[in-house]
Amino acid sequence: MSLVGKSLVGSEFGSGSEGEFKAINPASGETLEPAFGLDGKDAINKATSLAAEAFQSFKLTSGAKRAQLLRTIASGLEANVDAIAQRMQEETALPEGRCRGEMGRTCGQLRMFADLVEEGSWLDARVEHADPDRAPLPKPGTRSMLRPLGPVVVFGASNFPLAFSVAGGDTASALAVGCPVIAKAHLAHPGTSELVGRVIQESVATCGMPEGVFSLLFLPGEQLAQELVQSPEVKAVGFTGSRRGGRAIMDVAAARPEPIPVFAEMSSINPVFITRGAIAARCDAIAQGFAGSLTLGSGQFCTNPGLVVIDNADRDAFVAAIDKYLTKMSCTPMLTPAIADHYRQGLEAFASQDGVTVLGSGAGSDSPNPITPTVFGVSAEKFLANGALSAEIFGPASLVVFCDGASDFLKVAGAIEGQLTATVQYESGELESFTDLVSQLESKAGRLVFNAFPTGVEVGHAMVHGGPYPSTSDGRSTSVGTQAAFRFCRPVCWQDCPDELLPKELQESNPLGITRLVDGKRVI
Repeated sequence: MSLVGKSLVGSEFGSGSEGEFKAINPASGETLEPAFGLDGKDAINKATSLAAEAFQSFKLTSGAKRAQLLRTIASGLEANVDAIAQRMQEETALPEGRCRGEMGRTCGQLRMFADLVEEGSWLDARVEHADPDRAPLPKPGTRSMLRPLGPVVVFGASNFPLAFSVAGGDTASALAVGCPVIAKAHLAHPGTSELVGRVIQESVATCGMPEGVFSLLFLPGEQLAQELVQSPEVKAVGFTGSRRGGRAIMDVAAARPEPIPVFAEMSSINPVFITRGAIAARCDAIAQGFAGSLTLGSGQFCTNPGLVVIDNADRDAFVAAIDKYLTKMSCTPMLTPAIADHYRQGLEAFASQDGVTVLGSGAGSDSPNPITPTVFGVSAEKFLANGALSAEIFGPASLVVFCDGASDFLKVAGAIEGQLTATVQYESGELESFTDLVSQLESKAGRLVFNAFPTGVEVGHAMVHGGPYPSTSDGRSTSVGTQAAFRFCRPVCWQDCPDELLPKELQESNPLGITRLVDGKRVI
């Protein structure tokens, strides 16, 4: 499959009417061929119109049909893995193993959602039979289930060109429940995006779906991206990126004549609380694990451990252990020059704050955009007095907060914003002393991690990759795992509806054989 350098608007290519651009290899600084055409309002209008038209039939397809589409996409990606992985390496400087591993995760997600919608119980089908003899008023017959919202705009992420991008979890979960997708490609990896998008485009055709089920747009600037969100045909948004970008999209979506939900993953420093017992028993191992987690992927993971909380009495031991391992760590080039610039600006901002010191740093990368892993330190008193120290530095940087006793742990936990994760490193004999801390962290994070590190998000049915604002725009959701499907649905009730007009999932005979809640009891 050779690159064309165009948007995919349904079954056709875009016109490239708004100019062109080229991808840059972050390891060498060289531009990559081909040039990619940028599109504007005409492409937006056509893609959203096609999606709205497609939704009328796509929402009625069976779970089995949508599962077939998802599995076809996964097989198509695997058939083109060599070309996609090679282009991804060129556009991101990520190692081949990471590219192929992310492909495996992406295909696994697609098949996981296929299994979910094929089985059917996720719909939460409920049947309440009528009771005309109930006094003082008859009871109507009611049946309900989840139904798709409509066309979804998915913003591709910079740091996961596959798993959180064109065919990533947002797209997989939206297609699974019957929502057409309009993907807004991230301009840092356009070739990867096009190759993946064309696999989806071909899969839509192969499965006999309407062309508007999927489009991929290369759009210049924030204004057109916001106009895409403002399109009346769009009914929801999935976004992974910065707090500034996510907040802008949230505001645009809320200001529409018909406001729509935005499921944005935005900002998290993922605090790690380390008890005195853990330091005494495993200081060296914890420091080694922390340094590896901090620098994994050059720190460009949303679950990067950007805050560490320890007792001041353990300062010398922990700092010495960090220095031992961090000095050995180097990073590959960051994904884009802009991300590298923001990282360096973040380091400068932290270094200028009152009471902040540099505890250690790693080796700089040999690239056009060199970066250095850096760990800062500050007292709990200074941290609690300065909200700027809770800001995320996207990259391999972390702040160690030194506390005077367990009470300071609780104060720090209470002061942090909403997070994707919160971690506790502990020894078994200490659990009773930290019950209040764990309870506090439950209200602050979507995932609590014990005696591990937060980088690495398992894709499964119980995973929660979300959290209170500003880690996400809606802490009731997750962008990883099968619960992600619920973001793009709403419950609908049918009252006293004739059986033949009901969806098959709600018909009395249960022709699809799915698990349902019938008169308050779970029935298979």
